[in-house]
Amino acid sequence: MTEKEKKKAEKEPELNPKAEPEAAEENKAAEAEAAEDKKEEKEEKEPTAEEKLTAENAELRDKYLRLLAEFDNYRKRCVKERQEIYPDATAHAVEAFLPLADNFERAANAESSDEKYKAGVMMIYDQLSNAFKKLGIEEISRVGEQFDPALENAVSHIEDENLGENVVAQVYQKGYRLGDKVIRHAMVVIAN
Repeated sequence: MTEKEKKKAEKEPELNPKAEPEAAEENKAAEAEAAEDKKEEKEEKEPTAEEKLTAENAELRDKYLRLLAEFDNYRKRCVKERQEIYPDATAHAVEAFLPLADNFERAANAESSDEKYKAGVMMIYDQLSNAFKKLGIEEISRVGEQFDPALENAVSHIEDENLGENVVAQVYQKGYRLGDKVIRHAMVVIAN
């Protein structure tokens, strides 16, 4: 054999019938190892049914938690909106009754010869005032206090030495507020 043939026989021992039996066994072991590696690679590429279910479970759990968080945010947003709407709705409804309260106050302050009639008017006015208090409505009537343009509208002014500068001297029409929200500004006369 020439040297080329020897080298070729060493590389391919199965094709050469004269190759040593040890080389053939090594070759078979190498082939078996290569087949096992391919099998492991194939197993690594294809997840098992358990792994698929675990991955799907994790994905569904993530979707569930996100949906739960979105719903919780929605619920909180609705509660906040309701809390903001209630005072506005109350103020709007009370605003419609303010002329009625003004008229009852005028009727209660008017001179009358019939005491039962006057007592009935006062009872109705008191009931309306109590209803306003239950709703959290407060009167704005600040005679003798410093004028506040956020609460009052000045419709005229007078000169009075007994009162300080920009002091409310008289209230023409009471104002009303609900918490910090002014429903109707008071109409006042300011001094000096």
